[in-house]
Amino acid sequence: MLILVRHGKSTWNKKNIFTGWVDVPLSQEGIEESIAVGKKIARVPIAKIFTSTLVRSQMTVALAFMQHESGKTPVFLHTGKEGEWGKIYSAEQEKETIPVVISSSLNERMYGELQGMNKDEMRKKFGEAQVQTWRRSYDGLPPGGESLAMTIKRTVPYFEKEIQPLVQKGENILVVAHGNSLRGIAMVLENLTPDEVVHLEIATGEALCYTYERGKWNKGHV
Repeated sequence: MLILVRHGKSTWNKKNIFTGWVDVPLSQEGIEESIAVGKKIARVPIAKIFTSTLVRSQMTVALAFMQHESGKTPVFLHTGKEGEWGKIYSAEQEKETIPVVISSSLNERMYGELQGMNKDEMRKKFGEAQVQTWRRSYDGLPPGGESLAMTIKRTVPYFEKEIQPLVQKGENILVVAHGNSLRGIAMVLENLTPDEVVHLEIATGEALCYTYERGKWNKGHV
């Protein structure tokens, strides 16, 4: 089983601000959403978690797993000295953890010069149609930023290489990421066209569930 979760509402989601790669935390509402989604998946045995480098996703992982019936602790894996010095030497304690893999490939779409800008103010300045193109078109490119197509180009290969094989082996995998990176994964799993994927809405704190059977992905419920 594959479970995709969009992080809880961030402080900038709440303020209607373009966030992208700006590393802001969850709002109080986002904390509550993370706890709620954790309760939904509390009985699902999870083998591994994947998340982005951004703190709003990582907070969601930590808060959600505080609700998990396994009682296991999510351990965020790092590279370099952080990974070396963070090694667990107790086999007994290691069994009581859930590995959390961190990758920028799962980061939100980078919104370039829109980052930090209020969405309504941008509509007044550039017009509703232009802002809608930047936000919801497949190839629309914000100034200095990524299009959805570019985001998908980095997210999907990572998913197919690192995550998909684990699910195909029968493991339950949790991915906690962002609206646009998750759109890319859902596009592949649901065979969506570019026109269809731009209309796919994933709410903060929402969980999508997929199973893999006989070479086919099937959408289900947690």
